[in-house]
Amino acid sequence: MDDDVFNIQIRRFLKNVGVTSQREIESAVREALADGRLKGDEQLKVKVDLAIDELSLNKVIEGTIGLV
Repeated sequence: MDDDVFNIQIRRFLKNVGVTSQREIESAVREALADGRLKGDEQLKVKVDLAIDELSLNKVIEGTIGLV
């Protein structure tokens, strides 16, 4: 295994995850604000499931996103 290549591949994947996740969250929040499901002062509980089947890796990452 080439550690440099491996590291670059992980970073590319995580960049894609980060950019895609941010877009999806922003879109969902704007939609929820527009239709009244959110007021705009909430603390949103967030959960991401990370899985790699070949490694039997399953990790849940939880956090909070505040709107104010």
